[in-house]
Amino acid sequence: MAPSPLPRYVYKILPEAPPDPIPTPFPLSDLDQKDGFVHLSSSWQIPITASLYFASHQTIYLLKLRLANFDPASVRWDEGGPESTPNGCPHLYGNFGREDVVEAREFRRGEGQGWKEVLEGEAWLE
Repeated sequence: MAPSPLPRYVYKILPEAPPDPIPTPFPLSDLDQKDGFVHLSSSWQIPITASLYFASHQTIYLLKLRLANFDPASVRWDEGGPESTPNGCPHLYGNFGREDVVEAREFRRGEGQGWKEVLEGEAWLE
């Protein structure tokens, strides 16, 4: 079920730096290819998703994507995402590219620091 109101941005978490410049279309991860959609997160899901799926990484990269750029029919808020998410996770049935990316940013966590500590309250996540 989609949140109401819809967020302005959704985010793609990457385990390594994105290509520069961002290509169109963006190269799909193995998981995205296997599942048939691009796994995205809303801003408030990022700390949860990063903690669950990127716990072994010291650095992650986030691509901020403008949700309005996508046909609403191509974005589904599917259930079965990270625990404690009252709405589903945004899944893009299609792809994105340079024109959809507002900004890319690197995030690092310090020794003994979790992703929730680094990302919760981060002003860049709108």
